[in-house]
Amino acid sequence: MAQKININLQHVTRVEGHGNIVVNATNGKLERCEWQVPESPRFFESMVRGRHFSEIARITSRICGICSVGHQLASVKATENAFGIEVSEQTDKLRRLLKHGENFDSHILHVYFLVAPDLMGVGSVMPLASSHPEIVKRALAMKGLGSRWSGIIAGRSTHPVRIVPGGFSMLATEAELDELKRSILNAVSDVEATLETLQSVANKIPVFERATEYIGLVDTVEYGLYDGQIGCLMPDGQRTLIDLKEYRSVTNEWVSPLSTAKYTRHQMESYMVGALARINLNFQQLHPQAKKVAESLGFYVPCHNPYMNTIAQFIEAVHSAYTGIDLIDSLLDAGLREEDVAPIKPRAGRGVGSVDVPRGILFHDYEYDDSGLCTSANCVIPTNQNHANIQSDMDKLVPEMLRANKGQPEMELNLEMLVRAYDPCISCSTHYLDVTFVK
Repeated sequence: MAQKININLQHVTRVEGHGNIVVNATNGKLERCEWQVPESPRFFESMVRGRHFSEIARITSRICGICSVGHQLASVKATENAFGIEVSEQTDKLRRLLKHGENFDSHILHVYFLVAPDLMGVGSVMPLASSHPEIVKRALAMKGLGSRWSGIIAGRSTHPVRIVPGGFSMLATEAELDELKRSILNAVSDVEATLETLQSVANKIPVFERATEYIGLVDTVEYGLYDGQIGCLMPDGQRTLIDLKEYRSVTNEWVSPLSTAKYTRHQMESYMVGALARINLNFQQLHPQAKKVAESLGFYVPCHNPYMNTIAQFIEAVHSAYTGIDLIDSLLDAGLREEDVAPIKPRAGRGVGSVDVPRGILFHDYEYDDSGLCTSANCVIPTNQNHANIQSDMDKLVPEMLRANKGQPEMELNLEMLVRAYDPCISCSTHYLDVTFVK
């Protein structure tokens, strides 16, 4: 058994933002095990107070450069709910298509550029450009498709410009949608090749299980990404549905001394959000092609291995590709119609909007006065909902590795892989600052 383990990983690589892993053990006895978040908070809720409703979504889309589509969708939905605005069926379908584009784009980025190096035994994606150029070329092609997908619908993939309360300021053309459909169909061969690559390295995914609560959107229309109620799945299979307006009763944010991000808890000490949580909740609504991919990768629900979140992301990417084709067909069959966004008459009230972004369920909550100025705001980010669950996973994983007499390098790698599996967007999640005033 190792006599002394001292792990002090400052700023884990291949994640967005800054997070540290600290583990100390002597003679197999665990003394310290911490997932630390030292990132500086950014206070976007304060930035939107006093702003007109027409500005809010453009500001909050800057919370994240990867999930800016999701933030803007959650934001406009909150504003629409506050003012009692209902969107057309065409707008609903276009937004769902856009949401699938963001999911595909982000998941491909994570699977290939952030996780694949671990599974292929290298420190970053750069060595793969020499050893496996076909994989890197495929990854870049699929990532490019994801970016074009969002850009066609929303004007651009990062900080979109066409999503407005009530609809879109400008529509994609039918020719653009047809081109997008052909691009997705052409990517099927890359999807199949990605499946083969993941099958070849599946044995490198650590075997670890910890049952937890899974939370995500559950929608009656389709797989829970764009709309629905809050679904909660317990380890014993018990499922509950909760109205979006009651999201605070689910998130129950609290402050940890290890983190500038707030933690959350619901029925257990922690819960998980993201692709694994969504699939555990909504497996039956996956596209048949995505279910085939899941079976090919040996993925079955319920799955309690957090490392398998990466596999869940790829399954979702397949789902989004095929569902995206179906949505485009539906839109083209009906014919795109120019829809003028009606002038919005503000009214005092509160609205909550939610979408499930790649990293998990996201909430935006605004209050407006009669003139349409925001008087208060609250955003609950997926990664801050996952922080406590990462810590709980580490609390179980580290003693297991100590009992198995793992060496420090292997322990470090497994812990880094655990954090990366969650695909954390750390800086987006930081919402707390402890200030000591000195007289």
